[in-house]
Amino acid sequence: MATGTVLATGATGTGKTVTLQVLAEGFSRAGVPVFAADIKGDLSGIAAVGEAKDFLVKRAKDMGFDYQPDEFPVVFWDVFGEQGHPVRATISEVGPLLLSRMMDLNDVQEGVLNIVFRVADEQGLLLLDLKDLRAMLVFIADNASELTTQYGNVSKATIGTIQRALLVLENQGGAKFFTEPALDLKDFMRVDRDGRGCHQYPVGRQVDGEPEALRDLPALDAVRAFPGTSRGG
Repeated sequence: MATGTVLATGATGTGKTVTLQVLAEGFSRAGVPVFAADIKGDLSGIAAVGEAKDFLVKRAKDMGFDYQPDEFPVVFWDVFGEQGHPVRATISEVGPLLLSRMMDLNDVQEGVLNIVFRVADEQGLLLLDLKDLRAMLVFIADNASELTTQYGNVSKATIGTIQRALLVLENQGGAKFFTEPALDLKDFMRVDRDGRGCHQYPVGRQVDGEPEALRDLPALDAVRAFPGTSRGG
């Protein structure tokens, strides 16, 4: 079961959530870290010690077990760093493709953004946060005539459009996400001092009212967390 794909189905109250809890607890006891998209918070309760209710104790005794309430190590992650550890990534790690989608750029604007990343790579410049990207856009605009012959047409109007989209992204909280230290896959592969695997849960947020450009950041960052993944892939 642990090495394949499992689909747990059933009516309300049939034990789907408890099944997942038992699986997660078993992995933790075995020293295996667990990552779960616990949107409604059904699994996160394992972070607190269970209550030894009389009917549970009696049921366990009837089955020949001693009921022992337990708790497990849990780490919560939040893009905005408000309800958990902040999820972060650098501009360079996200790449031009995903960044273009987040800013809703058209093909021409996306092409110019690719030029920005290419020039930054050739110059050995790291794009860590929004300030770095904004400064690089200014550099591209100031040297548009020279860069056009090598990479294709770069207009200041297009640069200005990207800058405005970047401002919108920043106003929606993008500066909290695009910074260091960037999340790495190893951050999820943790055990506590007792050797139990840590549970990693992204904080579930309501889509309504959230900044549109940042709604999919946890998914984007999960892609970027894998070392060796091609940028923007």
